[in-house]
Amino acid sequence: MKKHSIGQDVLWAILGICAVVCLLPLILVVIASFTDEGTLAINGFSYFPKKWSLEGWKYVGTFGKQLIVSYGVTIFVTVVGTIFSIVVTSMFAYTQSRKNFCLRGVLAIYMLITMLLSGGMLSGYLVNTTVYHLKDTLLILILPGVSGMQIIYMRSYIESNIPESLVESVKIDGGSEMRAFWQIVFPLMKPVVAALSFMSAVGYWNDWQKPYLYISSSYKMPLQLLLQRIETSMEKMNSPLIDQAAYASLAQTIPSETARMALLLTVLGPIMIAYPFFQKYFVQGLTIGAVKG
Repeated sequence: MKKHSIGQDVLWAILGICAVVCLLPLILVVIASFTDEGTLAINGFSYFPKKWSLEGWKYVGTFGKQLIVSYGVTIFVTVVGTIFSIVVTSMFAYTQSRKNFCLRGVLAIYMLITMLLSGGMLSGYLVNTTVYHLKDTLLILILPGVSGMQIIYMRSYIESNIPESLVESVKIDGGSEMRAFWQIVFPLMKPVVAALSFMSAVGYWNDWQKPYLYISSSYKMPLQLLLQRIETSMEKMNSPLIDQAAYASLAQTIPSETARMALLLTVLGPIMIAYPFFQKYFVQGLTIGAVKG
């Protein structure tokens, strides 16, 4: 068995404490979602509530059909958007790694312009709605997912981990650049592809701004937009500007705090479940472009 030094033991202890500290808020959210609303209002958030309740989850269940539709939209956008983003990003990165590619410099400048300059939200909205007619379409949630920084990560990985001789051997055998990329380069990019795929998936899953600006149909509403609208409706019912007498009976039936916690877990649950399966690729991703010795 390998012997651990005192320094390693201390480091593991510190990392373990940090992990527990990071996990405690999540545990508190889970407990709060099963806590009675009245108990939560009187005693606040607690790891050991005096009374348990499923009212928050029952309230989430009242959105049954819309929740299922929103889940389907979010899963579709996340899967298709991640595949689209990774394919475009990896192909772009491959062209940037080929030093003899004639358009390498032009594409690099184009990529940097998109990273450094932005027309702003208003101009983007006008272009997407009046020029490309992407208003209330799922394409507007998928197409803008390509990231220039991810292209740089992939290019660095290709240049530092995939020998040029592999690509040249394919060309000597009569293969094209496309064949060299898909049959040789892309399969060797598994660590960086997995890490960036998860990052892209999290970005698509958590995005609410583009749906808020562009999506109006209920059957195209993703989870994040549904969560935002539910939160807005609960805030309106608790607002002092609203006639409380008119909404008294309805407000009493809505466990606002516990429902918020339940909605939060409903939206973030799949991402938290998927993260451990991709965690090992983040460790490999940290060494991209590092000096090996």
